[in-house]
Amino acid sequence: MRPSSAKRFLLPLILITGLAGFFASGANQVISWQFLGQHYAAIKSFSIDHLWLGYLIFFSAYSLAVAFSLPLASLFTLAGGAIFGWPAVLLVVGAATTGAGLVFLAAQTLFSDLLRRRAGPFFNKLEAGFSENAFFYLLALRLVPAMPFWAVNIVPALTRMPLRQFLVATFLGIIPGTAVYISVGRGFDYILADGKTPDLGILTSTQILLPLAGLGILSLLPIIIRRWRAA
Repeated sequence: MRPSSAKRFLLPLILITGLAGFFASGANQVISWQFLGQHYAAIKSFSIDHLWLGYLIFFSAYSLAVAFSLPLASLFTLAGGAIFGWPAVLLVVGAATTGAGLVFLAAQTLFSDLLRRRAGPFFNKLEAGFSENAFFYLLALRLVPAMPFWAVNIVPALTRMPLRQFLVATFLGIIPGTAVYISVGRGFDYILADGKTPDLGILTSTQILLPLAGLGILSLLPIIIRRWRAA
């Protein structure tokens, strides 16, 4: 294998290995709300005594979770709100954007042609939307967390959307949802401190979903207006 080919495969290989290793090691059974509740007092105490180190550990763990496409984003976001409060908004948005960028690069460098050939109806519909206006369409998908985060990381790479545009739309688009989750997570502080598991049903309430859906619709206005003028 030529050095250039090896470099092309390196990042995707690392991300796939991380995802497989997470489940093979049984970490998916360990990292849970029950585990967090049992060790919350120690985690909170460490974060208070070593604030900046806590920020760094949280940012790194969150970035890797997103890059490896691990099903931990909601848990980490809510836990970040409980542990760090409002500063967790910046940590989560920055870490999620970093991890998403790595997935985007991996899909763009290795999987683009393969996924394009094997894309199902779900990916084909998303790709059609990106052809209208990639930036605002991605912004809408980020504002309304109705689709898997990992899927929205990959599909823009299939459309050859520029990395900078992808990162900006991702960063801006996840701020409102992240702020809502952090607000909810701050209320979980006392629940976790008692070693209990929070009620996550609030995340699907209309009070949370409707405002985010409204923001998503607003972000699509440029595309709607363009179609109306062309009609």
